[in-house]
Amino acid sequence: MTWLDLPEDTGFGLENLPYGVFSPAEGRPRIGVAIGAAVLDAGAVATATGAPFAQLLAGPVLNPLLAAGRPTWQQVRRALVEWLTEPVFADVVRPHLHPRAEVTLQLPVEIGDYVDFYASEHHATNVGRIFRPDSDALTPNWKHLPIGYHGRAGSVVVSGTPIVRPTGQRKGPADPEPVFGPSVRLDIEAEVGFVVGAGSALGTSIPVADFAEHVFGVFLLNDWSARDIQAWEYVPLGPFLGKSFATSVSPWIVPLEALRSARVAPPARDPQPLPYLRGAEDWGLDLAIEVRLNGHRLARPPFAAMYWTPAQMLAHLTVNGAPTRPGDVYASGTVSGPERDQRGSLLELSWGGTEPLTLADGSTRTYLEDGDEVTISASAPAPGGSRIEFGEVSGRIVPAPDRT
Repeated sequence: MTWLDLPEDTGFGLENLPYGVFSPAEGRPRIGVAIGAAVLDAGAVATATGAPFAQLLAGPVLNPLLAAGRPTWQQVRRALVEWLTEPVFADVVRPHLHPRAEVTLQLPVEIGDYVDFYASEHHATNVGRIFRPDSDALTPNWKHLPIGYHGRAGSVVVSGTPIVRPTGQRKGPADPEPVFGPSVRLDIEAEVGFVVGAGSALGTSIPVADFAEHVFGVFLLNDWSARDIQAWEYVPLGPFLGKSFATSVSPWIVPLEALRSARVAPPARDPQPLPYLRGAEDWGLDLAIEVRLNGHRLARPPFAAMYWTPAQMLAHLTVNGAPTRPGDVYASGTVSGPERDQRGSLLELSWGGTEPLTLADGSTRTYLEDGDEVTISASAPAPGGSRIEFGEVSGRIVPAPDRT
């Protein structure tokens, strides 16, 4: 269907066409679309063809396109497919294709607000059993609403950015007083993120049925966590310094339009959610996630097992009248499945540090060490039995500076 020479097994084919921001060698950041092993300079082609939306693709971030709304997103996607399939456009497009290996990928969105949810029943149950072994694993409210917290947008960084080990207060059960220093229980959280396009006004809310009108696309996210700092500080207010030091995101945003074949029904709900959270049954997503530590596969968390859907998360996020803006981001929380090799955090994989993991090189881990590199990737089904790839989000741990 395309005049391009694409490998048959590419996860970046016409079914995908994810958006990002890239910089060619000695060039300014510009909006790109991944196709095969190349990046298409979408703004340059839009200008060359006289597309009416060219100005939306001219800047260094995706926010103007996000703000334009779903009809425009669909118009741009149709144009991209036309440029890449109709031979008449080949001579116009070819000069604006850059080898992906030769460009630098940037943070694709100017992020406004960032919300992180806690939407996996398997993850929440595991955490409850680790920290509250003598109590119910789930809190009484968990199956009635998607629990979340507001994070720090300023520390969201693109894949490949080094992660500085955070420093703060911690207090173990045997410590008489808190101590200050680098975190010794640094963890990952394998998550899926969602980018808001068309926003909503203060005092209004977004029904579950309007999810696709407001969410532009999907990407991968690692919400790094300092478990020891978090455990000491979070009572009674919730996550703060243990979570705010860094959140890594993948550089490619897969449009929601590309994930039609990935839509599945979520797990059965019991009890039935309140009316404002109903009607999202077809917005579960069949995403296959893989987590690797220094190249060693740790886990394959299944997003299809998530109890709360992204449509319900957005509905709950706005039900009190909180506004949303183009570029706002919210994330699923750790994705975990029912099996041990489906757990999306080291907290669960090592069961709170009591069951060390053995890597392929013979070394063991409970939590991350300096020099460790974590890579999260994912794919989804596409029409015709092919796959849509999300790329990857990675980060390497570097030592904490002396903050004494």
